[in-house]
Amino acid sequence: MQISVIITTYNRPAALVRVLDGLRHQIRLPDEVIVADDGSSPGTAASIERFLKVSPFPLYHVWHADRGFRAAAIRNKAIRKSVGEYIVSLDGDCIPEKHFISDHRTLAQRRFFFQGKRILIDKARSESFNFSDTDTFFKTIRLLFQSGVGNRHHLIWFPFFPALASRSLSGIRSCNMGFFRDDIFAVNGFNENFHGWGREDAELAVRLFNYGLKRKSHPFMAACFHLWHTENDRSRLMINDDLLGDCKESKAIRCINGLIQD
Repeated sequence: MQISVIITTYNRPAALVRVLDGLRHQIRLPDEVIVADDGSSPGTAASIERFLKVSPFPLYHVWHADRGFRAAAIRNKAIRKSVGEYIVSLDGDCIPEKHFISDHRTLAQRRFFFQGKRILIDKARSESFNFSDTDTFFKTIRLLFQSGVGNRHHLIWFPFFPALASRSLSGIRSCNMGFFRDDIFAVNGFNENFHGWGREDAELAVRLFNYGLKRKSHPFMAACFHLWHTENDRSRLMINDDLLGDCKESKAIRCINGLIQD
């Protein structure tokens, strides 16, 4: 099964390169990586060009003009370019643990989408944190006992623990999600009516539930390390909450302003 990874980024090339480096050192490489660039300045493109020289996987860069936070639209643009049967959504400040792609592959299951976990790295540690801080068992164990690490229980890789199924919206985050290509096209992708931070991932999950899917999660597999960043502008959150509420009430499956726009 081919796996496409879509990395959403905006003007944080140093973090993006660390995410790409984490993907480069996976025990199972992705089949392609597409950087979904929400309007970054040229420094991001330059960093991607430099990484191409060492990239062990096909790497593409899709971009649109900076007109505010439009993660839904740029993710859709990247999804349209992708070819994988299974798509993993990852943020450009989330460094994948070395089993990340292999775990997504193992946990992929028809009639489910997968919600991954994140380990939170604080501001001080995020300045230098990279994949090499987690690439051995002993380094990972050491992190368990160090300061500046949140959600540290997800550090433990334990694939023998059973996966969990639910229809809960709690903890839905597109910084680490996986879904089959057929399913994301069936609901017409992310809703591009969402502008500004918040709720576009929850609204997608509601439509996937309405389509008949369940959510799958695992506390000890497919984790990523989320680097600290300043809080995003939340001035449109009430508007986005209303969009989410409308979707719940209407029980919609497809959004109109999505992957395919008639």
